[in-house]
Amino acid sequence: MDLNTVKIVVDSSADLTHLDTVPFQSVPLRIITAEGEYTDDAALNVEEMVDHLAHYKGRSSTACPSPEDWLNAFGEAEHIFCITITGTLSGSYNAARTASDLYREAHPERQVFVFDSLTAGPEITLMVEHLREKILSGASFEEVRASLVAYAAKTGVVFMLESMKNLANNGRVSPLVARMAGLLGIRVVGKASDHGTLEPIHKCRGEARALESLCSLLKELGWRQGRIRIAHCFNEEAALRLRDMIRTECAKARVEISRCRGLCSFYAERGGLLVGFEKA
Repeated sequence: MDLNTVKIVVDSSADLTHLDTVPFQSVPLRIITAEGEYTDDAALNVEEMVDHLAHYKGRSSTACPSPEDWLNAFGEAEHIFCITITGTLSGSYNAARTASDLYREAHPERQVFVFDSLTAGPEITLMVEHLREKILSGASFEEVRASLVAYAAKTGVVFMLESMKNLANNGRVSPLVARMAGLLGIRVVGKASDHGTLEPIHKCRGEARALESLCSLLKELGWRQGRIRIAHCFNEEAALRLRDMIRTECAKARVEISRCRGLCSFYAERGGLLVGFEKA
């Protein structure tokens, strides 16, 4: 495939605004409240949004990109790889599939692959990085598509949350589970299930215990020395502590830290960590 004809397109759950060497575009989701909405693009003031939502008492929700949004992002590319947030949290995948059908009707000779990541945040970042590597290797469209599917089966995501208020307001977790987070310093540690749903596993008192639990969970789920991407919602100190704990387990571990964008900050809330990883 000629690089001039290829494009990677994601929604903003991927926490990426740009990508070097391969054509790329991020399509924003929106966070909606009764008092206004936030568009998750590069111009969003994420900290202002997080602070507002922390004090907001009403219901909140998210809105996925429309098929037209996806079509506009596809542009004139001839070979498109599209990754969306898990379909259990958003209609983004269905909208992208609709856009794909319309695009191929208009351009039967072109190729579009829409992939439901069954995850969000740093695990999608790993998938995008893998896509880039395969595209740059000169692989065919079919080879890149098959490689992404195989790679996604060998990645995972875990999380540590100080608050689950937004998830409860959005109907993603029960209010009872949400009330536990934040009470007496409780942090909820969990993972994304194989079906793309959130699965709380441990309730830990204090951040130190939660980070220890998170590190142990990574090993239980199959991480040994593969790449790790830590995304934090205004909690860089915890991200750095987790990185150091991981490197104690494996000195050669390739760990990168970034800040959550709007959609992932909405779900993680202030203090939260999302950790994407490669399994052995």
